[in-house]
Amino acid sequence: MRTTRRGRVGRGVLTGLAALISLLFLLPVVWLIASAFRTSRETFASSAPLTWNVLWPKEWTFVNLESAADAGFLTNLGNSLLVAGVTVVVGLMVSAMAAFALAVIPFRGRATTFAIVVLSFLVPFEAIAIPLARTFSDWNLTNTLLALILPGLGNGLAVFTLRQFFLGVPHSLAEAAHLDGAGWWRIFRDVYLPLCRPALIGAGLILFLFQWQAYLWPILVISRQELDLAPVAIAKSFGAFTTDYGRVFAETAVLAVIPAIVLLALQRFFITSVASTGSKE
Repeated sequence: MRTTRRGRVGRGVLTGLAALISLLFLLPVVWLIASAFRTSRETFASSAPLTWNVLWPKEWTFVNLESAADAGFLTNLGNSLLVAGVTVVVGLMVSAMAAFALAVIPFRGRATTFAIVVLSFLVPFEAIAIPLARTFSDWNLTNTLLALILPGLGNGLAVFTLRQFFLGVPHSLAEAAHLDGAGWWRIFRDVYLPLCRPALIGAGLILFLFQWQAYLWPILVISRQELDLAPVAIAKSFGAFTTDYGRVFAETAVLAVIPAIVLLALQRFFITSVASTGSKE
């Protein structure tokens, strides 16, 4: 009986400690969101000493959001949503087919091809960004949304994630489908894809976050302000002599909240998919 009580007390202490640590990690996020709804003068005036006003504005205002909208940030945000959305849809198709081939279809050089895929996401993108930008310039793809989308379609980490999941699917399912006369495309579409929903969600998040936080690549291939992505637009908000920090806080808060909402929304589907998906030999 005492052991049971001690176990409950221990779990309660650990739960409380985890909640406290989570709140500490959330404090900078709360401060950022609160700063989006107050003037720049109030933001820096209330930063010290540490009081409740740091996390809760004395007077709420939408001036910063209006300033961001007037500066064309909504257009830049729309560009980011479009680029990330197209990359997720098309990139998942490309990654899933590549992962299926590397995991299920036997062909000569499969191990070497997979090694190249792994190497592709071990090499930092910054190391190849400049020569790749020169190639895009030679192809006349600069200052186009296509230039922003194409590099995100072939994501080695997404292919690796899906391949590892496909390897866990019993090969007997593919053999049984083969005996029924199904080809590789039908096996991929009707057998593997319905089972890989959790992996697709995980790979989709990888593709989304890769494009959502892109900064260096858009700077290299885009020079027109109306085609800038949201992170680049925020960087350009800083002036040489003066900066509207309230507007910067508002734009940064919007940029941070959207992926947070996506992650929270997909988390439920991810857990449900993991709990309800599976196969047995």
